Amino acid sequence: MFRKTDSEIQRDVMEALKAEPRLSPERIGVAVHEGVVTLSGQVSNYAQKSAAEKAALRVRGVRGVAEEIDVHLESSEKRGDVEIAEAAVRALRWHIWAPDHLQVKVEDGWVTLSGEVDFYYQRNSAVESVRYLTGVRGVTNAITIKQRVEVQDIKDAIEQSLVRDAELEANQINVDADGGTVTLRGHVHSAWERTAASKAAWRIPGVCAVKNELEVT
Repeated sequence: MFRKTDSEIQRDVMEALKAEPRLSPERIGVAVHEGVVTLSGQVSNYAQKSAAEKAALRVRGVRGVAEEIDVHLESSEKRGDVEIAEAAVRALRWHIWAPDHLQVKVEDGWVTLSGEVDFYYQRNSAVESVRYLTGVRGVTNAITIKQRVEVQDIKDAIEQSLVRDAELEANQINVDADGGTVTLRGHVHSAWERTAASKAAWRIPGVCAVKNELEVT
């Protein structure tokens, strides 16, 4: 099976960053070792940091991304922790899929969300609602998910979800469930597909943790 060299992956990741209109690619360094991409450099907000990581993950042949980009806020984007916390609470309240009962903590521009939700999409939506707020330097997701279904039900539902997902070859992925913890094993063609498999697992009610041991080949 054809496999990209590290230099080819580096080239393609750099092209992907150039194609992302929200980024200044000249400020981001790209190094690759055995298919694992390390992003370094400096951006002016957390949204750009997130966009760079997603762009790299979409490149075929990428086995993983180590993200070492620093967020250096422009003076016009700096906000106090109290102001950021108040904005985060409002964002949670106004987001249609994010529960507004979650707790918000802000320290030096870094937002930590905690609390308990029923579904992964609620957990993810909460992070998305605060990720792009002005002044945010980073987000820690400490939200937990309630376990409400049987292990076999989780396993069956994930396998069915993988079969339905057009991005994935379900016959290359094995699913094990232990309580609310799901382990994915097997092979996929890119880091993007590896991430898509995790998302498919997270969509199932009762999943509290996903161990993604899929290999990119």
